[in-house]
Amino acid sequence: MPQDKGDNMDIFGLMSEDTGESEKKKNREALLAPTGVRDVFQGGIISINSYTCIGVQCKACIKVCPTNALYWGNGKIKIIEDLCVYCGACVLICQVDDCVKLERKRNNGKIEKFSKPIDVLLLQKKVNTDKRVQRVRSVVLKPQDYYAQYPKTKQKK
Repeated sequence: MPQDKGDNMDIFGLMSEDTGESEKKKNREALLAPTGVRDVFQGGIISINSYTCIGVQCKACIKVCPTNALYWGNGKIKIIEDLCVYCGACVLICQVDDCVKLERKRNNGKIEKFSKPIDVLLLQKKVNTDKRVQRVRSVVLKPQDYYAQYPKTKQKK
């Protein structure tokens, strides 16, 4: 592991080292700690189509990236894979559909793919709806449980 000299840490030494999975996870946490961004997804793939990208004019994805994983280099937008948390902010802000393509894996094993802002919004709506349904199901009794808790009472005549 790269040497930590006080406040100065060699971030390039932490990136893309050929180490075990646990060591890689520790390095990633060390890289993301100063940004204050949580790593929510297990992994993913991000790519930018340099033929359709109009980054020379806008560079909006660079400005919106919470971890500074995107940067301008050699006339095009480039990605530091080790810093990307696959949040989708770059896809949301991009003016060109199918320019930024993102594939990410959730902790439950579900893989999500999108490359248009509307896809991100629809996916987020579905995820939030699923969370609300789970919360309601955890609070509301199932019919058989309700009947067990409130049995029929006999009416007096």
